[in-house]
Amino acid sequence: MNKKISFPHLGDYYIPIKYIVEKITNCNIIIPPKNNKQTIELGSKYSPDDICMPFKYNLGNYINALESGADILIQAGGGCRYGYYAELQEQILKDLGYKFTFINLIQDNHVSIKKLYKEAKKLNPKLNIFKYLYYLLQGIILIITMDKIDKYIRENMASEKIPGSFEQLEKQYKNNLTKGNLSIIKIIKRYIKYKKAFKQINLKEEKTLEILLIGELYSLMDMEASNNLEKNLIKEGIKVYRYTNLTYLLIIKRFMRSILLFKGRKYLKYPLGADGTESVVHSIEHAKKGIDGIIHIKSFSCVPEINAMPTLAKISEDYEVPILYLSFDGENNISNIDTKIEAFKDMIKSKKKSN
Repeated sequence: MNKKISFPHLGDYYIPIKYIVEKITNCNIIIPPKNNKQTIELGSKYSPDDICMPFKYNLGNYINALESGADILIQAGGGCRYGYYAELQEQILKDLGYKFTFINLIQDNHVSIKKLYKEAKKLNPKLNIFKYLYYLLQGIILIITMDKIDKYIRENMASEKIPGSFEQLEKQYKNNLTKGNLSIIKIIKRYIKYKKAFKQINLKEEKTLEILLIGELYSLMDMEASNNLEKNLIKEGIKVYRYTNLTYLLIIKRFMRSILLFKGRKYLKYPLGADGTESVVHSIEHAKKGIDGIIHIKSFSCVPEINAMPTLAKISEDYEVPILYLSFDGENNISNIDTKIEAFKDMIKSKKKSN
């Protein structure tokens, strides 16, 4: 009987990740329900009180997956405290009485493709290094093309003439992302086809408000973790810039450390850890371009982003750009956060009119 594997949610990235894991392990994949109120409540119930929100969501995902029959769990988070989740999560779940195998793919605080191959080979003895690398390459191209489409949507959906055009096509695109017998050529052709379709959506010519979203990676990439902030801003006609995605974290980031420090040299002497440095540098770049506002979002108790906040305040002062700070812990008073966002939008609209 095939083993049943599961992994935590991170926005819609479960689609390409499922494809990779299914192909290299030849096992059944169990996708837990998308993150929602039940997920965070379940994870919070068994998590340390002061642990950050992604841990709680992950734990809720694991419990849902185990209850659905999963017997292998994968953890691949790194970069900050995330890199130490695996051991604690495994112990909590075993203390709750669950029987499973836990695969931790983190090595030196990063995902190890060597470790992934070793674990996949145990589950699928027919797997060889060439097939493994091929499916891994397919998965990486799926992620890159998905991120490119998402970026186009984020920066143009606010200007659509017919409401719902982008959302409808996005749903179709993601439903078809891994359908059929995929090859690298087919993935690229599918991307080109949908990119062309998105560009054919009619856009308004008038200039919209522009907001930069920065902060902790999980809060940025999983919409539920920030109460769908990004999509809500876009639906209200605000153009959104956001640079943290899986392409950046897995591929680009390792080559950017010295470049980021150089770009932020006026405000930074050393890296802030996790994505704190990126938050500062992207704020500087967009403040210089005259961005209307910046929203900084983070999980409650995220230390790197707390470290970034005093510097962001200085950037706000120097460039006269408004910044709103939002902290999510899964137990927020949503109406209170919505009130803050509404007040912030009113302020930047008023500021834009007076300029």
